[in-house]
Amino acid sequence: MWSLACQVLNEAQLPIQSGSIVKHTSSTAALGIIANPASGRDIRRLTSRALVFPTVEKVNMIERLLGAFAATGVGRVLMMPDLVGIAAGLLRAIDGRRGQGDAAWPEVEFLEMPLTDSALDTERAVERMRAAGVAAIVVLGGDGTHRIVAGACGDTPLATLSSGTNNAFPDLREATLTGLAAGLLASGAVTPEEALVSNKRLRLRVGAREELALVEVCVTRLEHVGARAVWDPASIAEVYAAFAEPDAIGLSSIVAGVSPVGRRQPQGAWVRCAGEGCGEVGGVWAPIAPGLVVPVPIAASGVLSPDEPVSLHTLRGSVALDGEREIELDGRQAASVTLELDGPRSLDVPATLAAAIRRGALRYPAGAGGQR
Repeated sequence: MWSLACQVLNEAQLPIQSGSIVKHTSSTAALGIIANPASGRDIRRLTSRALVFPTVEKVNMIERLLGAFAATGVGRVLMMPDLVGIAAGLLRAIDGRRGQGDAAWPEVEFLEMPLTDSALDTERAVERMRAAGVAAIVVLGGDGTHRIVAGACGDTPLATLSSGTNNAFPDLREATLTGLAAGLLASGAVTPEEALVSNKRLRLRVGAREELALVEVCVTRLEHVGARAVWDPASIAEVYAAFAEPDAIGLSSIVAGVSPVGRRQPQGAWVRCAGEGCGEVGGVWAPIAPGLVVPVPIAASGVLSPDEPVSLHTLRGSVALDGEREIELDGRQAASVTLELDGPRSLDVPATLAAAIRRGALRYPAGAGGQR
């Protein structure tokens, strides 16, 4: 099925025009796009008032990305296929541009891969994009999606776009600007040193199992994974955060209410929540999900220092990684969280655009009308 889709997609391409922003661009510049078809659709649409992020808007965002890629001379885009209509919507958009004679987008290639409708699809797509040598991977999703991509991307940087429920890690930004910055990086108009920043991460160890999180690790008193989202404050036992900014939504907001810590600070923070029967204790009001601001009683808090494992206090329950419960604790295995400073690199859109302006990459001479 995907071979046919790729053939149709390639036939829909128009010749790349010469009027791209970057004078020295090669059409071999390539970027990847991961658009999580399930992001923005979980149970928190029922337990709070989180935005429903429909397929049509994800397609619209990708169209805006492609327009920006074309302007910077990116010649090739690799995309993860899906079963909910993102690929089909994009094929229709490309066919429509062909009929109207509009300027071409980059060549879009859907990866030929089996689909499991699980996180494994994202991991496989990222691995194929890395092997193809893309300059960066643009990710449309929430904290959970970005966590999965970050676990498989290696040294390939991420360009982040919010399209999930809790979006502490990805940027809430117009896709055109993110696409412009990613294209400038891919084309060589700016250097990685100018465009990229490093991020922290958390490493959870439960027995022999290891998992990564980009924002927070939350230990709950719920002994079974069930619905993965966490929305009941009474179930929250501990939260460990790589960063906890006052304007963030999600479980890291609990930590931010006690000990705010920035993305670039070389430390993290943790809190332990008071359970039932603990008497009167202080706490914080925290926006743990869109539309859900709840009181969370706090029993203790502290600092996470880099590369120093901290043992979990709660040994029975389940653990949420960046907002989604993944692991059950049976009380028999040692468990710890470690802050690491060598997490994935990501695109700093304002810094990238500022560097491009300094270099004159967005200018064209008088009388050229934008053509090179």
